[in-house]
Amino acid sequence: MAKTNTKSPDEMSFLDHLEELRWHLIRSVLAVVILATVAFVFSRFIFDVIIFGPSRMDFPTYQFFCDIATSLGFTSDFCKDELPFTIQSRTMGGQFSADIWTSIYVGFIIGFPYVLYELWKFISPGLHPKERQHSRGFIFVASMLFFMGVLFGYYIVAPLSINFLGTYQVSEIVLNEFDLSSYISTVRAAVIACGVLFELPIIIYFLTKVGIVTPEILKKYRKIAMVVVLILSAVITPPDVASQIIVAVPVLMLYQVSITISRMVLKREAKKERRAKAKSVVKK
Repeated sequence: MAKTNTKSPDEMSFLDHLEELRWHLIRSVLAVVILATVAFVFSRFIFDVIIFGPSRMDFPTYQFFCDIATSLGFTSDFCKDELPFTIQSRTMGGQFSADIWTSIYVGFIIGFPYVLYELWKFISPGLHPKERQHSRGFIFVASMLFFMGVLFGYYIVAPLSINFLGTYQVSEIVLNEFDLSSYISTVRAAVIACGVLFELPIIIYFLTKVGIVTPEILKKYRKIAMVVVLILSAVITPPDVASQIIVAVPVLMLYQVSITISRMVLKREAKKERRAKAKSVVKK
């Protein structure tokens, strides 16, 4: 059992901080392991319904784009009966290894709010009371942004990537027979990457607080950021403008939100400085 630390953060030594961090990490890992164990028990449902969902043409995303194309009178690759590829496991322990690692990632995704909570418990004692007050709702907001990113990655980025890569052929002679680990890594990368990417406003908030980022810097490099986003959208989506815009728009919106957040943080810091100066003048 962890010992209850009655010392204030200022009184704690470097080793005390390491000990405190160790117990926060242990509790976080334990929570992920417990959730991963539960996910392992329901692995058949996770694989058949969730992981392999984007590999079937009845997936909601494909149906959505197919309905839009049909209503506009266009033909679309999203209206096919099935995707022209198969998924196989070519190693003895391939399926078992995929099951274990997938359960761990599912445990981390589900347990993300608790991991944030443990991280916040370690950081918050070092903040001023007013900073802790202004940071209320951090866990909720960060968790909501993460889950929004996960859903965006699963329902938009992953199926668009799978549809494009699964139908791409350099020649009709070459068949698409993907290894299980390759398919899972595509879904996992889309989901986790988007989850982290949607934390951009939170990251910008803290970078602005420590003085690394300003609204002027974000505005200055906005055009470069737009180009990077469009390039990434072109890489992970099918080669049509509509799909690229669908992926790029939310990311650009997050970037604009981050600029607003950075501006708000600087205004708040400026108010604090003016109040501090006014108090010092009154004391004199």
